[in-house]
Amino acid sequence: MKTLFNNNRALYLITDRTISRLPLKEIVRQALSAGIKTIQIREKTMSKKELYMEIVCLKPLFAKHRALLIVNDYVDIALAVNAGGVHLGQEDMPVNEARKILGKNKIIGVSTHSLKQAVEAERAGADYIGFGPMFHTATKNAGRPKGINALREIRSYIRIPLIAIGGITVDNVSGVFNAGADAVAAASGILSGDIKTNAEEFFRRMNIDGL
Repeated sequence: MKTLFNNNRALYLITDRTISRLPLKEIVRQALSAGIKTIQIREKTMSKKELYMEIVCLKPLFAKHRALLIVNDYVDIALAVNAGGVHLGQEDMPVNEARKILGKNKIIGVSTHSLKQAVEAERAGADYIGFGPMFHTATKNAGRPKGINALREIRSYIRIPLIAIGGITVDNVSGVFNAGADAVAAASGILSGDIKTNAEEFFRRMNIDGL
């Protein structure tokens, strides 16, 4: 059974050791302990073999916290480790091909940067879309910020869960949810500084209990 989010407003962490300077296992441990229930493993500086081995070691942590493990880009790794799903970029494997490999019960998310891409992803069978960048972000070069109005437009067309990404902070998170997002994805907003403190502040601004 697919389960995306336990709350109507969810916090979705994207890992990046270059931001936190902590080992991946420690990032995940702290995030899960803070109450984050969905984590995408995105480590661009790791080889695929290293990433696979790290995720295998992380699986018991996810099981303990009943959290959702999403693998960025690599459908083969997601299949090999029996992850909850995979997140695909616009240059990655098409959704329908990923579905053939992973099966109907795994979650497939897609990064989108326009209404056209969002509609296409939903029609292709994506379980959720990530839309952004919402605001300026230094985490990755994802193009010009889209802003709140674009998110509202996407929401009016898309029925699957919508995750806002890019430059999400505790100061703008409420506005993003008010524009129709089901979840927000953050990397530096959570990983810069103390993970637990940052997550708790996100949850407070989102008016939900993360634990």
